[in-house]
Amino acid sequence: MPLRPQVRGVLFDIDETLVDLQAAMGTTLQGLGEKDLAHFTPADWNTYTSLFAADPQGHYDAYLAGHLSFADQRVLRVQHAREQAGLAPLDSDAARMWNEAYEEMLPLHFRAFDDVVPLLDELDMRGIPYGAVSNNVHDYQRSKLDAAGLQRIEVLVGIDSVGAAKPDPAIFLEGVRLLGTEPGQTLYIGDNLRVDAVGACAAGLQGIWLDRAENPSPVRQESDAPADGDFRTVRSLSEVAALVGS
Repeated sequence: MPLRPQVRGVLFDIDETLVDLQAAMGTTLQGLGEKDLAHFTPADWNTYTSLFAADPQGHYDAYLAGHLSFADQRVLRVQHAREQAGLAPLDSDAARMWNEAYEEMLPLHFRAFDDVVPLLDELDMRGIPYGAVSNNVHDYQRSKLDAAGLQRIEVLVGIDSVGAAKPDPAIFLEGVRLLGTEPGQTLYIGDNLRVDAVGACAAGLQGIWLDRAENPSPVRQESDAPADGDFRTVRSLSEVAALVGS
C-alpha cells in the first residue's frame, strides 16, 4: 500500500461516532412511558431500541432522498419496532403526540462518547483543524453537538449545506474546503462502513471505519462495502492520534 500523505485535518461523522445516539434513543424510548411497553424486559428494550436505531426498512434513507419528512421517517421506524414487538400501531393522533414528546426528550440525553474529548484535545494541541460532516441538516446537528458539550466543533456540514448526502463526494469535499486542507491530507472517521469509510475514500479522503469494540453501530453494512477498500479500521477514537502522527 502506498505511503499516505501526512494528515492536516480531521472530519468526523456525528451519530454513533461523536454522539452516542443509540443510547439517547433508548433512554428516550423508555422515558416516554408508554403503558403498553411496561411489560418489556431489559432484553425486550434492547431489541426494540436496536431495531428502531438500525432502521432495516430504510426510512431514514427515504428521508435523505426527499421521499419522507424527518418526522415521518421517525414515526415509521417506531411503528415497525412496535409491529415486531407484537404491539398495535399508533393512530395518527397518537403518532403525532409520540413524535412531539420524543423530539422534546431526546436532546436531554445527548452525550459524547468518552473517547471524543481526549482526541479533540490532542488535535488542538497539535494545531490540526477538525470538523463534522453529517447526513442530517446543519441546524439540527448543530444543536445536537452543543447539547452533547461539543461546541468546540465549529466546522459543520449538513445535507442542506451542499444539497447532497454521504456518500456523495460533494459533502465530504465541502468539509475539506472549510477546514482549508486537501482531500488526501484529511481523515474522515465514521461508524458506517459503506457511507463513511468507503465513501470518504472515493472522495479522495483517508477513510477510517470506527467499529467500536464495546458499542458497535446499529448500522454496520459490511456486506455493502468492498472488502479491499483503502480504508482503515479503528475500535476507538483513542487510536486516531497515532494515525495523525506528529
